[in-house]
Amino acid sequence: QLYGATLVRRAGEEGEWLVVVDVPLLLETLRDEAALRAEVDVVLLVSCSAAEQRRRCLARPGMSDPKLETILARQLPDADKRARADFVVDTGLSSGVAETRAQLAPRDRREI
Repeated sequence: QLYGATLVRRAGEEGEWLVVVDVPLLLETLRDEAALRAEVDVVLLVSCSAAEQRRRCLARPGMSDPKLETILARQLPDADKRARADFVVDTGLSSGVAETRAQLAPRDRREI
């Protein structure tokens, strides 16, 4: 098991119904669907357009075009990630944080 198995197991034993694990390159590491589902029950992908991703990344201190290209080369295309995710939260929407939060509002234990 790759991702916080002890944390997840302990939370389940304590009656928690939801444990969020933030895993960079999750879908790239677990390309096989059976392997992915052995590790996680639900995949929530946070995504935005390629142009917005590039803009945000290049605004970070120490980031450069070559460094960003190296990072992006390790990632699956966004369309592939969206196809594998159970839920997608689009953070590149014009109305910003309010609309992003609205996308999360319906998520409750009946859906997950």
